Amino acid sequence: MLPDLIHSKTTLIITVTVLITAIRAVYMLSSNNTNTATEQSMKTTNTLKAAMSTLSHTKIVPRPSKTRGGADHGWLKTKHTFSFAGWYDPRYTQFGSLRVLNEDRVEPGEGFPTHFHQNAEIFSYVLSGELTHRDSMLKKGAESTDKDKFFRLQRGDVQFTTGGRGISHSEFNEDSQGKKEWTHFLQIWALPWKRNLPPAYHTNTFKEEDKRKGFVTIITPLKAGPDATLEEEKAAVPAREGTIPIHADIVFSAGIIPPGSAFTYMVGGGDAVSSKSDRKVYIHFPETKGGQAKIRLDGREVLNEGDGAYVTHINANDMLKVESIGEAEAEVVIIDSE
Repeated sequence: MLPDLIHSKTTLIITVTVLITAIRAVYMLSSNNTNTATEQSMKTTNTLKAAMSTLSHTKIVPRPSKTRGGADHGWLKTKHTFSFAGWYDPRYTQFGSLRVLNEDRVEPGEGFPTHFHQNAEIFSYVLSGELTHRDSMLKKGAESTDKDKFFRLQRGDVQFTTGGRGISHSEFNEDSQGKKEWTHFLQIWALPWKRNLPPAYHTNTFKEEDKRKGFVTIITPLKAGPDATLEEEKAAVPAREGTIPIHADIVFSAGIIPPGSAFTYMVGGGDAVSSKSDRKVYIHFPETKGGQAKIRLDGREVLNEGDGAYVTHINANDMLKVESIGEAEAEVVIIDSE
């Protein structure tokens, strides 16, 4: 009887031990799974945080390319971000001092004949091909060493015109090398801080390699401001050295962002502008890569080629992140206005 009792107790002990071991194993497995899930959740959270906005106080409203106006004149294919020529939409008239942003393509041998401008700040940003500028006194066939009277713009060149009290010029794709290449460029107009200013031209080249390192500042306000004297107008000193001066509280910048990379834009160009709060920043993403490029703004809004975006409630020295998330490099321009 005693052996039977001992055997029963031994069996009970073994059973309890096995049960405890099993429970412990289940608990440990559950704990490990919980830890793994927690780690995965933390990784996901960190990834989301990395992609999240760093400018929560700002508002970003995308402007899809399909909402832009435009026309096809055969020799000229154009898209308008703001109301222009025969296309008018009361929702899209201007943004800050930015009044016109046209993305134009001009056929070889064609262009804009001599025409008049007044009280507008106008700049041309060449994306591909050539664009020949001649003022009203210099006809086709006659060339000049004065780049303010004659200049054949190529990719990377920017020409700026102060219409002021009145100026006439022509812009043609003269196809001087016989390449039969269409000219692709941006034509941008801004409203000046004062009317009837002295007319002027400025032309400069901005290196491709610099734009692949970060946003390059191209245009900044005239340093002397709205009360500039005639001498200061002639000196044409910009707020930032190496840039083109404009008669408006505007900064114009451009960058070429490699796939998988991100550039950060400092609003207001540091101390280049006088209006520091609630600036109006417009992002334009030109159609240069056949739809292979794509960008993301501030970790939240994704734009395709041809799209734009309005950024408001943003202040000078805020840092706006622009990521290239497509298959091709993304060329991006920024117009930063009061």
